[in-house]
Amino acid sequence: MSPLLFGAGLVVLNLVTSARSQKTEPLSGSGDQPLFRGADRHDFAIMIPPGGTECFWQFAHQTGYFYFSYEVQRTVGMSHDRHVAATAHNPQGFLIDTSQDVRGQINFSTQETGFYQLCLNNQHNHFGSVQVYLNFGVFYEGPETDHKQKERKQLNDILDAIEDSTQKVQNNIFHMWRYYNFARMRKMADLFLTHSNYNYVNWWSTAQSLVIILSGILQLYFLKRLFNVPTTTDTKKPRC
Repeated sequence: MSPLLFGAGLVVLNLVTSARSQKTEPLSGSGDQPLFRGADRHDFAIMIPPGGTECFWQFAHQTGYFYFSYEVQRTVGMSHDRHVAATAHNPQGFLIDTSQDVRGQINFSTQETGFYQLCLNNQHNHFGSVQVYLNFGVFYEGPETDHKQKERKQLNDILDAIEDSTQKVQNNIFHMWRYYNFARMRKMADLFLTHSNYNYVNWWSTAQSLVIILSGILQLYFLKRLFNVPTTTDTKKPRC
């Protein structure tokens, strides 16, 4: 029975590990088939539980440029600390750079081909979850080539000029898309902050109004008691 229980425990551990750690691309199945690279850029929001950690993997070639930016949009729970810790590791597992702030960037040139690891840790917030918007990926300055380094065809001067111009336009569009994501990050964070301040002001104003009304009623009640004149009779007379 003990080997069966041990095997079941390993299966459960593998399922939990795969559910907590998310990869953007699968690994290659065999040596004959090419490595599936998947998408080169991603932008989405994720909720990180109190004290939790979320990790992602992104494939990159050796001649690429890796970018990673994040911003904490809102907090949910008792604590309101918006700081998170972000780390980037190379395919060998060594730390490349780290960032601990409400928003930050980690950019570097890829020195080797493989899966780069990105992790977000909500270590500063033990009593509340945080919603973090992510924007990460890899781009290449020159024309992209596959892993087999296929021989490129010789083109004439006109086609070379068209190719260079097209590549420059693509790079400019890509950088414009990155700046747009930065603006969208800030817009969503400001929107959540505005809603939070609006609710805070409404609740605080309501509480203060209730306190003012209650204090007025109590003052009126005690002032009225000061002017109460007791009725006098032959048997019940006020004392001197």
